[in-house]
Amino acid sequence: MSRGAFNPLPEDHIPDVAADRDARTVVLVGNAGPSMWAAFRRGGSFSLANPLDTWTRKLLTPLAKRFEGRAVYPFDGPPYHPFQCWARRADAVHSSPMGPLIHSEFGLWHAYRGAIILAERLAVPEPVSSPSPCDNCEARPCLATCPVGALELGKFDITKCTEHVTSGAGIECRESGCLARRACPVGHKHIYSTDQAQFHMAAFLRAANSP
Repeated sequence: MSRGAFNPLPEDHIPDVAADRDARTVVLVGNAGPSMWAAFRRGGSFSLANPLDTWTRKLLTPLAKRFEGRAVYPFDGPPYHPFQCWARRADAVHSSPMGPLIHSEFGLWHAYRGAIILAERLAVPEPVSSPSPCDNCEARPCLATCPVGALELGKFDITKCTEHVTSGAGIECRESGCLARRACPVGHKHIYSTDQAQFHMAAFLRAANSP
């Protein structure tokens, strides 16, 4: 689904559509709610090394070509495209204490899977402005709930996290998703299903342990 769009500025560091065509519109694509996961379960292949990335590329690359554009992805790199910065230009999202962007409706249960870059300048409405739901959250359960203290404001100890998740004590995080993330009350009705949570946790552990 579309996660918003914007007309880029030089400081957005948007790659050109082609050597002779500048980027004039960027459309972000991703998931918010369960529809993407349901579609992936129907059409993706879990036997591949990176099934969700492969499925995303299979859908977005021909779609971008249809509109004479270019598709780029957050998983291509290094260097990696600054998707979190682009998201702030296109969507009503804010930084959260634990790092990922938070949405006032979907909380932490959303993601950006790619961007379609167009040479045509489209009229793009400004994203609906909203205050960060974290501003009035004094308890900050997202930081307090982690059983090994891997999360502090602006810091993430990946070693503590992965050692816990892969241990016997980390079965709840491993099987149901990150305890800290699930502790956030914002958008809780959009929390990932168990199979989606397990899929993403397994992908996170593979990435964390790769050379």
